[in-house]
Amino acid sequence: MKTTKSYLSRTVEELKPSGIRRFFDLASGMEGVISLGVGEPDFVTPWSVREAAILSLEQGYTSYTANAGLLELRQEIASYLINSFQVAYKPESEIIVTVGASQAIDIALRSILDPGDEVIIVEPCFVSYSPLVVLAGGKPVHVQAAKDNGFKISGDTLKSAITDKTKAIMICSPNNPTGTLLEEDDLREIAAIAKEHDLLVLSDEIYAELAYDGAYTSMAAIEGMKERTILVSGFSKGFAMTGWRLGFVCAPQYIAEAMLKVHQYGMMCAPTMAQYAGLEALRSGSSDVEEMRKSYRRRRNYMVSSFNEMGLDCHLPGGAFYVFPSIQATGLTSEQFAEQLLMEEKVAVVPGNVFGESGEGYIRCSYATSMEQLQEAVRRIRSFLEKNTK
Repeated sequence: MKTTKSYLSRTVEELKPSGIRRFFDLASGMEGVISLGVGEPDFVTPWSVREAAILSLEQGYTSYTANAGLLELRQEIASYLINSFQVAYKPESEIIVTVGASQAIDIALRSILDPGDEVIIVEPCFVSYSPLVVLAGGKPVHVQAAKDNGFKISGDTLKSAITDKTKAIMICSPNNPTGTLLEEDDLREIAAIAKEHDLLVLSDEIYAELAYDGAYTSMAAIEGMKERTILVSGFSKGFAMTGWRLGFVCAPQYIAEAMLKVHQYGMMCAPTMAQYAGLEALRSGSSDVEEMRKSYRRRRNYMVSSFNEMGLDCHLPGGAFYVFPSIQATGLTSEQFAEQLLMEEKVAVVPGNVFGESGEGYIRCSYATSMEQLQEAVRRIRSFLEKNTK
């Protein structure tokens, strides 16, 4: 008789569990831990948004919506994108409401990849990108952003990874875990390479609302790129709606139609009450988003200056709510640093190597927590360094 293990998909069996979850699990059983590991806002979803969801339930809106999502919501997304980022999409045929941005990435990859197709992934990157490429039958090809240039990818590095099997480039701006914001010139360089080699760009823009120092530029807004960009975004980060699991994906109609087929069979539609909440967030949430952005910006400045004062080199991120300081001066690996810091000082951070090999020697710290907690975490990290720096 076959063992249970033999029934598993070899592809799934060979996937590594999320490195982020391992540290959450370690920290969850300890009292007095300050977590700088959580990748979600510390703000509660604004009341007007919660109220809209409650009202939808009271009015009995509990049935399926259209597979692509409420047309009213797609129209509001289209309006939001054109007003905020100067990107025009047709709500009827180019926008799909998804169960979070992660599902949007999943259906995008499964819609464009054939077995063996290569996807260039700029790292350090979010932990799910490579596994999702593998699950879609593709081959992830990792390229390292330049650490001495604020973790931005160089055109030459990108070009060196392209083969005749390359189908797409995956980028995230502002980036998780580094917070790096790709400015218009950076995007133009990537766009020129995509055009030259006839590639798609999958652009994860989930942190677009949390760009701090100037206007945010979407890859789809770059001239000639809308027709070769799959834009992924959602409500989790900018609107403090992580638990609602609401995202969206925008693409040329022929790609959107393919994604909708995958979405239909795998998910049917996003939760109805979450869609009504998203509708309200887009209509009335701009002031809440601005207040959150201001608060994060203050915390970012504090964390960057604190790490640099401690001798841990830390670049100034342009967005998101993460800092990515180097811990190489300690002589510890990323995992050693994170584990010892947790055990000795009860501060949870994420080792940089879980975001790709190029993240070794760094840690990711989320500043999506109160200033009081951040100040205490900094005090504990400073104490840890005094005891452990060579």
